Amino acid sequence: MPEGPDKDCTLCPRLAAYRADNAAAHPDWFNGAVPAFGGIDAHLLVVGLAPGVSGANRTGRPFTGDWAGDLLYSALKGHGFASGNYDKRPDDGFELVGARVTNAVRCVPPQNKPVGAEINTCRSFLTEEITGMPDLKVILCLGRISHESTLRALGLKPSRHAFGHGSEYEVEAAHRHVTLLSSYHCSRYNTNTGRLTEEMFNTVMARARDLADAP
Repeated sequence: MPEGPDKDCTLCPRLAAYRADNAAAHPDWFNGAVPAFGGIDAHLLVVGLAPGVSGANRTGRPFTGDWAGDLLYSALKGHGFASGNYDKRPDDGFELVGARVTNAVRCVPPQNKPVGAEINTCRSFLTEEITGMPDLKVILCLGRISHESTLRALGLKPSRHAFGHGSEYEVEAAHRHVTLLSSYHCSRYNTNTGRLTEEMFNTVMARARDLADAP
């Protein structure tokens, strides 16, 4: 079973220092490496970028407490990947059904921008996540960094698998074929600028549903 990093992981000094600053300012926040959400027996793995400072870094659950989570979890529930009512709290009773959510980088980065060394360092946990899911069929990557880090976690070259909204590739993961599906990240910036609409995101999620249900 994927274990992920320790909550107080110190592999990336800049991120550890930033977490410490946040812990000093907000001692009641989670302020740690955020674990994945959902069962390892899921068919779908959603891979985001990193925790938001007042979102998952505060709540301790991926995408919980910010706009990106509002859109992501609404879409997951709308396509049968979740049950219950999402209320932006880790104790809201919201549950994933056949899906698991994680991030390419597990700790919150300053300005929501991890550097290359941090992405590379955290990739071992992403590889562990993917290989530890025995029934995985679909990996949904949110944004270019997630897309490229996931490819590298699978030992593949991003140059041969270009990122694009709705891009789709059949790849090998842990000696089995899975589909790598990608979307623009469901961030407030992307939705406010019109780069990503709810309809666009739901179209990709519907494709994830079809792939997850395929025999």
